[in-house]
Amino acid sequence: MSGETHHTIGELARRTGLTVKTIRYYADSGIVPPTDRSPAGYRRYGPADVARLELVRTLRELGLDLATIRRVVNQEVTVPEVAAAHAEALAVQIRVLRLRQAVLTVAARRGSGPAEVDELHRLARLTARERGQLVADFLASVFAGLGDQPAYPGVIVSMTPELPDDPSIEQVEAWLELAELCREPEFRAGMRQLVRQHAADHDVPGLPRPDAVAVVRDAVAHALAAGLDPTSPDADPVVAAVTGRYASLRCHSDDADLRRRLLDRLVPANDPRRDRYLDLLAVINGWSTGDATAPAVDWFIRALRARMPELTR
Repeated sequence: MSGETHHTIGELARRTGLTVKTIRYYADSGIVPPTDRSPAGYRRYGPADVARLELVRTLRELGLDLATIRRVVNQEVTVPEVAAAHAEALAVQIRVLRLRQAVLTVAARRGSGPAEVDELHRLARLTARERGQLVADFLASVFAGLGDQPAYPGVIVSMTPELPDDPSIEQVEAWLELAELCREPEFRAGMRQLVRQHAADHDVPGLPRPDAVAVVRDAVAHALAAGLDPTSPDADPVVAAVTGRYASLRCHSDDADLRRRLLDRLVPANDPRRDRYLDLLAVINGWSTGDATAPAVDWFIRALRARMPELTR
């Protein structure tokens, strides 16, 4: 060891940025014992001790406990093995922290009381199987009796959220809100009615055709963007285009009965929660969000009622 530079504990503290007390604790714990002692009995540390102490400091900053660090420096386990295990443990902790942050963020935004916070926390901690069951129950209620028709299994899949194993805060927040929507009896009933009316509109033989909501959304988009008053005479061509198109799809004349049927289709669809469900679904599944349909539907309902006062409810 002659020729090696040795450091006192004070020099080592200045070199590493650790306190003398910390280095002394590591020495007394056998994690970084001194190479030797001076004739006066002072601890002295060689280059290998400096490197060992730097490793200990790094591992401590990464959150490893001293028992694990001792195994590393004593070569009972390798750094890669410890790093892999600790990284996985941190990943689990991060996921838990994200869930907690999402719950607290939603609770703060809503001004939730204790009962609601507890329920949000419960929903956040559901397993993948429990989340799947909650959504499956909702969709089974909405599509009851229609699942065997060719188009609907695919629709059901497209309406199913799949929260990733490592979700973002935004995805967890979206899941909490979507889960609450799925359990709302009024929302379930409205969606069930909408699906059945959609099925009834597709009982006409022939190729697949757009439903009432799609017809309105496409035809009203320009008027809505232009801020056109739905009750003004300028809206007449838009109304005529929608009712004419719907009559053509239904193979029916554009009369009061057809317009009443059209209104019956649109009222359940005029629910912002439907658009909200689809937006939340897109966030959870990592899809791009689509255009909201409720504003167009609401515009057309007001336009149609203004032209047929007998339909006002």
